[in-house]
Amino acid sequence: MGSEGCSHGGAWTRDTARCLAVAAASWVSLAGVALAGRPLNIDDADPVDAGLFEAEAGAGYFRDSECRHWDLPFGLTYGLIEDVEVGVGFGGQFEKRSEVLGERRGSRHVHENGIGDLTFGAKWRFLSEAEWCPRQALVPSVKFPTADEDEGLGSGETDFDLTWIASKALTDKLGAHVNAGYSFIGQPAGEDVGDIVHYGAALDYQLCAALQWVGEVIAEKELENGGGMAVEYNTGFRYALSGALVLDAAAGSRICGDGTPDFTGTVGLTWAFGFGAEQ
Repeated sequence: MGSEGCSHGGAWTRDTARCLAVAAASWVSLAGVALAGRPLNIDDADPVDAGLFEAEAGAGYFRDSECRHWDLPFGLTYGLIEDVEVGVGFGGQFEKRSEVLGERRGSRHVHENGIGDLTFGAKWRFLSEAEWCPRQALVPSVKFPTADEDEGLGSGETDFDLTWIASKALTDKLGAHVNAGYSFIGQPAGEDVGDIVHYGAALDYQLCAALQWVGEVIAEKELENGGGMAVEYNTGFRYALSGALVLDAAAGSRICGDGTPDFTGTVGLTWAFGFGAEQ
């Protein structure tokens, strides 16, 4: 729900910790760089066709009262065999945040930039769609801590996630997707961070041959420290320039919970290429 970062490597202040809370499970979203259907966080159950590559690139932004964060994500996915894809996600990031220096010492603005964490994942569609049964998939992924922990751009720990996906065509133009997952969060030294449960649902509607509306509601909850539920929405569009190239844009905001941004937005593209790709 946002992006890795908005924390500082030293002792946390309340404002710094809150800024991190906005991005607490963000590596799950970063995994989506390689595995989800832009511009949403919610994924569909359909792997890339065997023998094809799918490249995704974009720019993302979220704003909170103490933090402004920009991402430049890139993902590359390959259809390994029928019903199985593998992918990698990476990128750059920049953020501006406020940090409280201590009691009666005021605050300061901090600017940081650097690379993001490296994410590897796969998608296995184990069940095809039937009249009353959605097609279903499992997505395991792992985040390696390549972002700079000392600059507050990452946790410095390895995280794991497993997500279940169900997708169903409701009509010729309308599709629905549901995700539910569990993130095993690495424990930074001296910090108490709990694992995270995340879930959500999305709809897509084909407005015309080239234009599709998309929307989602996503939620997450930290299982320790008494963390509350964080819920946000995103909505946007996909525009197909060709059978192989799709542009996208989306924006959203919080519904409830402190672990969501005041505003989030993204623009990007998806390009399919390789043997058999329609140009």
